[in-house]
Amino acid sequence: MTPSPRIPAGRVGVLVSRYNETVTERLLAGAEACLRERGVPAAAVDVVRVPGAWELPFAARTLAARGGYAAVVALGAVIRGETAHFEFVAGEASRGLMDVALHYGVPVGFGLLTCETLEQALARSGGNAGNKGYEAAAAALDAATLAPRADADPD
Repeated sequence: MTPSPRIPAGRVGVLVSRYNETVTERLLAGAEACLRERGVPAAAVDVVRVPGAWELPFAARTLAARGGYAAVVALGAVIRGETAHFEFVAGEASRGLMDVALHYGVPVGFGLLTCETLEQALARSGGNAGNKGYEAAAAALDAATLAPRADADPD
């Protein structure tokens, strides 16, 4: 399916975890590059920083409930450690982001990396594996174009 060149009506919220900031700032740069390339004006983009991946669903819900957002992009990085913390944070944050999208009908681009190592996260945030922040923004914009336009003829 070829992405629509249409820019969705409304603002785009970009949520960025401050935890693992070396990675998340690179994801943010990728998301912002995508939004620029797609013609989304910088004035229509709200960047919101949250403490960590755990807070991404709450922030996404807050923006979606506020209204006026065509899409939300969630960016974070959960890197496996020596405890089960990874599974809880990654799984519940992922589920929470999907719940927001389904409940509010606002696409949430999934840019939450779940990696075994910092090296893997760096590779996926602008390294040899691309930039998942860019991809999450593109996915959110593509999904937002599926929403009916306010000026569309209902017939």
